[in-house]
Amino acid sequence: MSIREEKQRKVAEILERFEKAQSVILTDYRGINVADMTDLRKQLRDAGVEYKVLKNTLVKIALQDKNVDELYDALQGPTAIAFSYDDPVTPAKILSDYSNDHQDGLPKIKGGMLEGKAIDVAGVKALADLPSREVLLAMVLGGMQAPITGFVRAANGIVSSFVYALNAVREQKEQAS
Repeated sequence: MSIREEKQRKVAEILERFEKAQSVILTDYRGINVADMTDLRKQLRDAGVEYKVLKNTLVKIALQDKNVDELYDALQGPTAIAFSYDDPVTPAKILSDYSNDHQDGLPKIKGGMLEGKAIDVAGVKALADLPSREVLLAMVLGGMQAPITGFVRAANGIVSSFVYALNAVREQKEQAS
């Protein structure tokens, strides 16, 4: 396989990753020691996130028809990219938390993509602040249960009132006789 064919294959793989991913986060990993990088990769891998160091030029070639010019500025210097195929919030949350927990603030978030649209650093931070998927599902389920719970309580109140009224009528009849 020639060098040109190898590069075309790599570009196709990169493009496929970007198209499959629900979210993509670009980071500058410069200055992270090996132990911290290993720890970060483990956290991301355990969450089902793929974290790759890719050549900026190949990423730019892969994305040239995607209309995400905002990402081109982020593709400067050493870049590691987190691809999440299942949960769009997880990589932003892990990378943001990891960066906040370390004094040097590494890795530095450079930008990303959400559902195929470019987002800036502020967008990635906002994504990281969202509740996790499990919390969101619990909130939706709670919202769906609230009307049912209210209906049951209202129906129970009506039945209780009816029983109290019947009891009062019975007591009046007993006193009258």
